[in-house]
Amino acid sequence: MTRTLLLVDDEQKVIDFMAPFLLQEGFQVWTATTGKAALQIAKEKKPSLVVLDWMMPEMSGIDLCRELRKMSGTGIIMVTARIEESDKIIGLEVGADDYLTKPFSLRELVARIRSVLRRIEGSEKAEQSMERGDLTISESQCRVWKRGEEVALTPTEFKLLLTMAARPGIVYSRLQLLQAAAEEEILNDERTTDAHISRIRKKIEDDPAQPVYIKTVYGFGYRFGDRP
Repeated sequence: MTRTLLLVDDEQKVIDFMAPFLLQEGFQVWTATTGKAALQIAKEKKPSLVVLDWMMPEMSGIDLCRELRKMSGTGIIMVTARIEESDKIIGLEVGADDYLTKPFSLRELVARIRSVLRRIEGSEKAEQSMERGDLTISESQCRVWKRGEEVALTPTEFKLLLTMAARPGIVYSRLQLLQAAAEEEILNDERTTDAHISRIRKKIEDDPAQPVYIKTVYGFGYRFGDRP
């Protein structure tokens, strides 16, 4: 996956200093010399990260940072000649992920960029959720929502639903589902699965008697509807 960068500085020579090295490092690069132009590019291109100068005409880097934060969680590194601690605090408080003072080396810039991108990508992965019909299932939070309303599931019910929803259309036996839910104390009673499934259906199905999400496969077990 190619990471995309937007370089914003009112001095073209600074952009010319950064862009070739970043291209060489494998990034796709867009550039802007004003805050307004940068904002438009950010809306259209949705860069992975913005390297942003503080002091610019028309729209300062601080104001641009605020606007970018309203739009998305894209990475932002503030680059400036201002070295006071109070300035750094301001930059971070308005939404910058990191702060780099001039002069700086290109290798340090690349290291900072990669560090911020790793944090963002790690956070996105942790917060990733599954969308299944009207259901939103968050593995990291162990929570389920139906049409925006949270559904209260027990830990066992959540594990069963997550196991099936992760692979729609795959048929699971009752024993496989109990094992997935770590119900070790009742593994000898596979029919316990039926009771769990019945309760889950009452919570997530519009009509539990005609389930859309959790289908019974007679003689085998259950599967999550592949087109709920």
